[in-house]
Amino acid sequence: MLVVDEVIRKRLHSDVVLIRQISEYIIGSGGKRLRPALVLLSAGTFGYSGGYQHELAAVIEFIHTATLLHDDVVDESNLRRGNATANALFGNAASVLVGDFLYSRAFQMMVGAGNMRVMEVLADATNTIAEGEVLQLLNCNDADIDEARYVQVIHYKTAKLFEAATRLGAILGGSSSVNEEAMAAYGMHLGTAFQLIDDVLDYSGDHVETGKNVGDDLAEGKPTLPLIYAMKNGTAEQAAVVRNAIEHGGLDELDAVMAAIRETGALDYVKNRAQAEAQAACDAIAHLPHSKYKQSLLQLADFAVTRSY
Repeated sequence: MLVVDEVIRKRLHSDVVLIRQISEYIIGSGGKRLRPALVLLSAGTFGYSGGYQHELAAVIEFIHTATLLHDDVVDESNLRRGNATANALFGNAASVLVGDFLYSRAFQMMVGAGNMRVMEVLADATNTIAEGEVLQLLNCNDADIDEARYVQVIHYKTAKLFEAATRLGAILGGSSSVNEEAMAAYGMHLGTAFQLIDDVLDYSGDHVETGKNVGDDLAEGKPTLPLIYAMKNGTAEQAAVVRNAIEHGGLDELDAVMAAIRETGALDYVKNRAQAEAQAACDAIAHLPHSKYKQSLLQLADFAVTRSY
């Protein structure tokens, strides 16, 4: 991971000062580096040690960081990881354009692999993520979104990059198509579990640990799974309160919404869904030979659902 950080800093270089400032601010402001770690662990699982895994890990982090820059503009967010967002500090226009720079730099780097399969995976993933962003935008303030449609957004917007990260490692390691698909399934299930726990933390996390304020998703009118479950399983009055909060956004009814979530057991339901996804991730790679890399992947699945940040 230290090598990946070196690659990130080297590849962030631009003669344009503002690009360097914003890129370094975002990259240096924390984050779990989970997605690039998945590239390294997946490659290690299949015995790859050629060195290009560090470049692709940085590519994955650049794509992720670009989505964060654009997300915060779309969501009008002013806090991420406990710090002011780039758009809050530098403005929306600069954030969008530097996000574009990170996307294009990622594509410059992936071409260096000289591997059409690698480029195909990353190009497809980036396109799917963009579709997920648009789907989420369409779903905002729509209280009729059901669980299946919401999970589709998770698969597109979040889990697809996890899947790409683990698939890339398998490709670098020259794995069989069966093992590549197994590793991709692990990534998809892990990413889904990770996002579901993010949804839980939005209504239960400590803002100091999570770097977000409780109810941020509600303020933006996002119908996440805790809300969808509470509407479906609460009383008519509770369903009406949640529906109104989604349709109008804001936090005027946060206390009533939190009560509905608590009384319907919505957070426990979502946690159990996340646990099932994490187990499915572990099951997908159960047949692979034991190694410290596989063990770390199994531990990451546990971390994804037990974390508090």
